[in-house]
Amino acid sequence: MTDRQSPVWFITGCSTGLGRALATTVLAHGHRAVVTARDPGQVADIVADHAGRALALALDVTDPQQVRAAVGRAEATFGRIDVLVNNAGYGYLAAIEEGEDDEVRALFDTNVFGLIDVTRAVLPGMRARRAGRIVNVSSLGGLAAFGATGYYHATKFAVEGLSESLAAEVAPLGIKVTLVEPAAFRTNWSGPSMRQSALALDDYAATAGARRASTLATYGRQPGDPTRAAAAVIRAVEAEEPPLRLLLGKVALDVVEARIDALKTTMDTWREVTLGADYPQEAAAG
Repeated sequence: MTDRQSPVWFITGCSTGLGRALATTVLAHGHRAVVTARDPGQVADIVADHAGRALALALDVTDPQQVRAAVGRAEATFGRIDVLVNNAGYGYLAAIEEGEDDEVRALFDTNVFGLIDVTRAVLPGMRARRAGRIVNVSSLGGLAAFGATGYYHATKFAVEGLSESLAAEVAPLGIKVTLVEPAAFRTNWSGPSMRQSALALDDYAATAGARRASTLATYGRQPGDPTRAAAAVIRAVEAEEPPLRLLLGKVALDVVEARIDALKTTMDTWREVTLGADYPQEAAAG
């Protein structure tokens, strides 16, 4: 496969963590990559030995002008974008009552609205070619929620719903969507990248407060390997029928299986009440 034939990846949030591992692994596989970060100097080493196959660009996903400029530069350089990976994002620790308006809005601007802007900028080219892959990096926290990370979960639950709808809309156009749902991976998410509320109320010390501490304590000891996660993402993207959801890590699988069991138990317990909410004749007809 020549360079002109190799897939072109556009990856956001490549300065650290999964984004960095994915950009590095994609290039090692012989693919081409547009490697983006708010400070392109932080990803210069990734592209250094890949002249003609890699491009480092400045991209703050919360800046619509930068989004359009980066996508335009990528398409002008390589002719197309085959795979979009919306990876940029971060976490925020706070009980719901402790959340700070500016921080919560900034979190949604990056994790949700930034993802939307990049996707909308890339879609016209994919639609014109009737081909493409979109990978939205969600989280185990997009399927299950815990104390202290409610606002983060809200962003990832939003990404889950958005991606399901997008997948239904673009499937007839030859475009596939995959949600990547990692558990705890050895990245900066629970360390330098994590933000948290300055307010900590005593009434939440045993719940959100305790989980703040336990989340921060995982930094550097998370079981997930970003390089192995990157290989898993590439495998999914290259599949003829990629999965809508790709859980990553044993913890993710264990938590989601337990959640499915709990949901089934609740549905069975409240089945009569659930069915009793319809008009009687419609319920009987069903």
